[in-house]
Amino acid sequence: MVRRELFHPKREPEPVTKIGYAAGAFDLFHVGHLNILKHAKSQCDFLIAGVVSDEMLIQNKGITPVIPLAERLEIVRHISFVDDAVAETVPDKLDVWRELKFDVFFKGDDWRGTAKGERLEREFAKVGVEVVYFPYTITTSSTALRKALDTITATAEPVSAAAD
Repeated sequence: MVRRELFHPKREPEPVTKIGYAAGAFDLFHVGHLNILKHAKSQCDFLIAGVVSDEMLIQNKGITPVIPLAERLEIVRHISFVDDAVAETVPDKLDVWRELKFDVFFKGDDWRGTAKGERLEREFAKVGVEVVYFPYTITTSSTALRKALDTITATAEPVSAAAD
């Protein structure tokens, strides 16, 4: 793929000039996810959402997603702000860039000023990719939703096979 010959699939063909990439688990999809994708799309012509694979979530965060990858991809693919959704199956964002050749990388501002964020900025600067941070949605997070589900599950009465 020659990236400047990439065309927007949801509209009449027109060359794409600025390609953005926003990655996330997008598990237990909530308004924070929607906000990041909406803000990202406002700053690029073509937005690719990277949906982190189950294996990468387990390996990098120790989290097993509630929603399987195929379903998360389907959900994200149908968000109006997203032009394409891809499975992110490698841990190195530069490897993702080598495949997709995006111009700007979007991330929640919980990474800003951290060692990981600064390393990401340095690595992307070397290949001409801008890193843009968006405000983290404090009111809703997958972690909070996961904790609520765990609490509900722990307090639920077990279903007995004899009750049938």
